[in-house]
Amino acid sequence: MRVCVLVLDGVFDSGLAAVLDILRCANELRRRLPQPPPAWEVVLVGFSTTVRTGAGLAVTTEPVSHAEDCDLLLIPAVAELRPEQLVAHLSGPDSAPARQLIVRARARRTPIASACAGTFLLAESGVLDGLSATTTWWLAPLFRRRYPQVTLDQNRMVTSSDGVTTAGAAFGHVDLALALVRRSSPALSDLVANYLVIDERPSQAAHTMTGALAASDPTVAAFERWARSHLHEPLSVRDAARAVGVSERTLQRTTRAVLGTSPVRFVQDLRVEQATHLLRSTDHSIEAIARRVGYENANTLRILLRDRTGSTARQYRRN
Repeated sequence: MRVCVLVLDGVFDSGLAAVLDILRCANELRRRLPQPPPAWEVVLVGFSTTVRTGAGLAVTTEPVSHAEDCDLLLIPAVAELRPEQLVAHLSGPDSAPARQLIVRARARRTPIASACAGTFLLAESGVLDGLSATTTWWLAPLFRRRYPQVTLDQNRMVTSSDGVTTAGAAFGHVDLALALVRRSSPALSDLVANYLVIDERPSQAAHTMTGALAASDPTVAAFERWARSHLHEPLSVRDAARAVGVSERTLQRTTRAVLGTSPVRFVQDLRVEQATHLLRSTDHSIEAIARRVGYENANTLRILLRDRTGSTARQYRRN
């Protein structure tokens, strides 16, 4: 398989290195399998012969014309942590050649992959319209507002939709590269993960800071403050809306628009967040913690922890 990695100025160094190291490791380890998959031919392409990474390192690249007949176009994210500057850069004239390259690849039905803020570049190019995607969890509210035509799953670490694969936060480049290897050979993916000591991370949920997401909208931020002070009580969306100063329908609609979820599920996320903090920082029993976050039955909390984080109460206590 011929993989063209588009290296843009300001690329996230670790993201670029992660995909290159994992594919190189897969090429070296594939011979250990009784039925090895085809090797990956990796070509770094760029819009100039030398590209500077986010850390200022120089990367030599081949012309982007090589990407016109590749089997996979892989685009590591740029290293920009400021949301407004990220959107301005990826939607501006400097990124137009990259957007056009992505559009041409999509028109040829070439598989495309990116991670973290790179998902924004795909969305700006229009190739995610009508598809499912993920991005780094803390940029999810901005992504959802800017690209309503894309179905965003902010909890998933890797998603694949109609030939376009996206991954979550910055080190989601690791998960992205492993997912691409797994598509060719699950056995090889497991071998690479074992050699590089990479744990499987199917979800970003355990790393999501719910308060940071809520802060992006004043109504949702007010709802979050009210909910945190009432976690020990049964949830009443009507009371919450009244306390925030909006109608129940407005609260439902705003929470869905900003967070992509319902007020009830948002409060459940807050309860999981508080419960995991108490499990790690106190000796309280799971029954006592459940009551402090609004559940009379500890089993309800146990199930919620497994569903939302993939971990059990006992695992949190060990950590």
